[in-house]
Amino acid sequence: MRTVVWFRGKDLRISDHLPLRDAARAGEVIPLFVLDPYFFAPERARELPHRMQFLLDSLRALEHNLAHRGTRLVVVAGRSVEVVPALAARWKADKVVAHRWVEPFGRERDRRVAAALDGKLELYEGETLLPPGTLRTGAGNPYAVFSQFARAFHRALTPPEPSAAPKSLPPLPRVAFDAAPIPTCEDLGITRNDAVLEGGERAGRARLDAFVRGAAARYHELRDRMDLAGTSRLSADLKFGTLSARQVWAAVTKALGASEAARVFTNELVWREFSHSTLWDRPELLERPFRPAFEGFPWEDDDALWRAWVTGHTGYPVVDASARQLLGEGFVHNRARMISASFLAKHLLVDYRRGEAHYMKYLTDGDWAQNNAGWQWSAGSGCDAQPYFRVFNPMTQGEKFDPDGAYVRRWVPELAKMPAKYIHAPWDAPADVLRAAGVRLGADYPRPVVDHKEARARFLERAAKHLKRPAAAPDET
Repeated sequence: MRTVVWFRGKDLRISDHLPLRDAARAGEVIPLFVLDPYFFAPERARELPHRMQFLLDSLRALEHNLAHRGTRLVVVAGRSVEVVPALAARWKADKVVAHRWVEPFGRERDRRVAAALDGKLELYEGETLLPPGTLRTGAGNPYAVFSQFARAFHRALTPPEPSAAPKSLPPLPRVAFDAAPIPTCEDLGITRNDAVLEGGERAGRARLDAFVRGAAARYHELRDRMDLAGTSRLSADLKFGTLSARQVWAAVTKALGASEAARVFTNELVWREFSHSTLWDRPELLERPFRPAFEGFPWEDDDALWRAWVTGHTGYPVVDASARQLLGEGFVHNRARMISASFLAKHLLVDYRRGEAHYMKYLTDGDWAQNNAGWQWSAGSGCDAQPYFRVFNPMTQGEKFDPDGAYVRRWVPELAKMPAKYIHAPWDAPADVLRAAGVRLGADYPRPVVDHKEARARFLERAAKHLKRPAAAPDET
């Protein structure tokens, strides 16, 4: 039996990789990665600088791990829909195995490859803990409410047991191919960013181990604190599959047992399952709002406000810190993501899809299902989203989740000397406090681009009118 194991950018590991495990048990194995121009054309790669850097690091780590176990990663360039069937035929492969993707463009790719392979493509589950699209309501419909989905998920889930990495793999059989080197960032026109997390299975495992030994025990208390290292930082590992969801679930539950910290953390993994399952059942969500009432929403198109948000110059410190963190290290704390997304859609009235695309460009952990779900949740248009009338207050959010202003000071150094009392609303500071901090509003740091109360009222009025609902009782967080 000769099997092509097609690595595809979401499974860049050798542990808990069931297609690789089964192929090695069956006979000859050809590990394959295709440098598809959909991602690897320089003009495309430059649009994804942080994700591509993490991916390239992870590819080199995969290449090393496979070589250490006695085989070689075959890297070729070309369109997957053409290359994979052609190589499988040339190599007289009995089958091609890979992990299934949720995104509609990945599913279309797989449909075309499967047709060309005439039944020789076998797709495994593995991106999620349960196969997307399998949980259904009593009426047989996809879930639209997270709490109901979560209950069904826990009833269906068997506690996962990740498989170990193989100690050795069969040597690469003698096959002909036009080898392509794994490109560097420079090859793709990307400036390497040392602030981006290191990719690769070993680095991901180290992050997971550090989390379960440290911050995991207080995750339920600290996960929303933007100024503290209270989260796992495993989102990029889950996105690129340098760790599997099974590995993360098993490690956390083993370390924390039935604690509140374990419950809260695994609930975040269930949200991930919900987002993937929702996109599987509703692939149109990458283009359209989940809630039809939001179709045609009268967004504004103010380029100055958009640029202020993108560059971190809105005059709202937490919003600006999140914008600069995204550009600076390819990551944004989840609480800051929610604040920033709410601000763009509701304070500035900018179409959430513009923010969604901007985040997908710069996030290292940019995942289509997760990113879309987060943005639609914040805008109020999504599946089980926050109510449209819930508008985050950037100042009170900052005071609650960055109480000493450390997050703002790190990313908005113009405000580094501001006292905590005023750092989230510098316009409220007395003149002598601003002078002592070296801050001249409108010069060193911008004044707010919109007035919070006025912007909030404007959004609520417009949303109520468009959604044809009576004005709701104000809900501000």
